[in-house]
Amino acid sequence: MKRIVVVGASAAGLTAAETLRRRGWGGHLTLIGEESPPPYDRPPLSKQILTGAWEPEQTTLRSPQDLAGLEADLRLGERATALDTEGRQVRLDNRETIGFDGLVIATGVTPRRLPDSDLAGVHVLRTLDDALGLRAALLTGPRVVVVGAGFLGTEVAAAARTMNLEVTLVEPEPVPVRRPFGDRIGMLVADLHRDHGTHLRCGVPVTRLRGADGRVTGVELGDGTTLPADVVVLALGSTPATGWLTGSGLRLGDGVVCDASCQAAPGIYAAGDIASWYNPHFGTRMRLEHRMNATEQALAAAGSLLGDTEPFAPVPYFWTDQYDTRIQAYGIFPPDADMRILHGNPADGRFAAAYGHHGKVVGVLGWNTPRQVRTLRRLVAEHASWTAITDTPAPRPATVNN
Repeated sequence: MKRIVVVGASAAGLTAAETLRRRGWGGHLTLIGEESPPPYDRPPLSKQILTGAWEPEQTTLRSPQDLAGLEADLRLGERATALDTEGRQVRLDNRETIGFDGLVIATGVTPRRLPDSDLAGVHVLRTLDDALGLRAALLTGPRVVVVGAGFLGTEVAAAARTMNLEVTLVEPEPVPVRRPFGDRIGMLVADLHRDHGTHLRCGVPVTRLRGADGRVTGVELGDGTTLPADVVVLALGSTPATGWLTGSGLRLGDGVVCDASCQAAPGIYAAGDIASWYNPHFGTRMRLEHRMNATEQALAAAGSLLGDTEPFAPVPYFWTDQYDTRIQAYGIFPPDADMRILHGNPADGRFAAAYGHHGKVVGVLGWNTPRQVRTLRRLVAEHASWTAITDTPAPRPATVNN
């Protein structure tokens, strides 16, 4: 291979490029990124950047010297618009085409929106510019409504509350973070937000955004009520950024469909939020929008491009910081999984729990227990028997009610 192109210059794309160089590949490397700023980290956008604890430059992943050391053709502020798999070319928005022998796709995801989301005062949060725009809006002391109570929505609500703003968190599910963790942890997250003064409206959908003179004025709910709002943050989840791959011949489902080695087609690999691959450790296909996975999968995709044959079979790790609480998780958390608390007690604000599915431990979660959850990770990595866990008395009896 003489030419490798990496499309996407965030954590996954940058890691893939660095891995190629670190592994000794010396060919022509092109790194394409739609955003103009140098590659930066996204997790601080919903926390430190919103609250003003960090300046934007603190999110930068690499120094100018480090980027220069890649000896890459760095194309920032340029967007890939099409892929020709047969001709081995990527087309850019300036109509230029870039040829390749190997390709890594790392274009991430795009936030979902609602109708009328072009009203002034309505925000999404994906990019650094998004975060800075929302930060400026929050500094005016507005009434804030956050629509969507997944990780992003709950983190934004927590950041706004630390700024002493009036915040309402709206979620059509009965509790926050239900999709990743289920009802029991969701109730604890709801209590955490209520304890810090956030208003919660769970179990009710959003009907529409209301506006006047081009600016948002409120959020109408399915029960007929309208929440007054000066700022609305849409945290409705994301869709894989695969539009530019339409007609390429790649299989597109929930992202770019890959095999266990992250290969989508001969010489073409995907990594990060956009990649849907078969994880043999859990025997299932998955697509993860987690920061750690972006790095780990980029390492694997670049290695596979260079000839590695080991499948990418990680134990996923992710976390969320809200107020004075850190929730950390390893593994997967199926909706019908059993849950058992192994350390601590929710009433004390510190506990660690295991999740069982089909007779095996498939996930562990820690609530302000970083040491314990790191130790428990081995239960997931070793496919520990759920029966062995449940037959062992918990150190401290603790129950989370449904």
